[in-house]
Amino acid sequence: MENISSSNEVINPIDNLPKKSSFKKISTFFVVCLIVFISLFYFLFISAPINFSVDKIVNIEEGASLRQISRDFKIDKIIRSRIAFEFFVIVYGGEKHIVLGDYLFDKKLAVFDIARMVSSGEHNLAPVKVTIPEGFTVSDIADIFSLNLSYFKKDKFLVDAKNKEGYLFPDTYFFFTDSNEEDVLKYMSNNFNKKTADIFSEVLSMGKSKSDILVMASIIEKEAKGDADREIISGILWNRISKGMPLQVDAAPDTYKTRGLPEGPICNPGLEAIESAVYPKNSSYLYYLHDKNGIIHYAKTFEEHKQNKFKYLR
Repeated sequence: MENISSSNEVINPIDNLPKKSSFKKISTFFVVCLIVFISLFYFLFISAPINFSVDKIVNIEEGASLRQISRDFKIDKIIRSRIAFEFFVIVYGGEKHIVLGDYLFDKKLAVFDIARMVSSGEHNLAPVKVTIPEGFTVSDIADIFSLNLSYFKKDKFLVDAKNKEGYLFPDTYFFFTDSNEEDVLKYMSNNFNKKTADIFSEVLSMGKSKSDILVMASIIEKEAKGDADREIISGILWNRISKGMPLQVDAAPDTYKTRGLPEGPICNPGLEAIESAVYPKNSSYLYYLHDKNGIIHYAKTFEEHKQNKFKYLR
């Protein structure tokens, strides 16, 4: 029988088992360590604190630095790690992209969610709905917003809006809870420009004064009782001006003493009143009055007007 060469020896696979088993144990150990490390890192730096301040409203004030904000959030139990919070804020756009104002945290959030909220301005607060009716004055508007917005400074608004009478558009607005008088003035003024752009472009092409139209519209807003009489009242008042007669409207007492339009708007008119001032309805009437039920009565002469007074205002 021939001897079998050593080079032809069959290697038994079982001989390698100890090495593979050892490598598998080491790999498993590292995986477990990695999972433990990630879990600890997430718990210590990323996850919400156990005593997270649920339903807490936190304010980021103007001028606050990223370090001040992270310190306050840490004190208020909003975040675990200031370092992690500051890191994610920078990732989302940097310190200069932090949006000021109030933020509501109604549930536990990870630190990267908190950073994203303040970087994108997700206040998580229901906007405050405020309706300004047609014919409200700047003072009326200040009273309404001072009741609805905590950060609204009435005195400052009255000073800043001193020359804005007539130029603040009556409408329904939605503001953040931390909106102030500057926000109100900005949005109401912008809304006025947007809503009246088309009509005032026509006014200028007609050779009329924008300021005169707005003053007349403010008087119409106060004098008219609805859609039915705006255009006719507008025609009567423009007619009186063209004849050199005083306007003599109760809404503007000075018009009993002086001729022509008042120096400025007496309130903030709506779009319908502005359109009526631009497009008056011509008639032969020079006088009007509303009876106790708000029904309007016209007159062509002063004698007829006196009879209407006697008949409807006794």
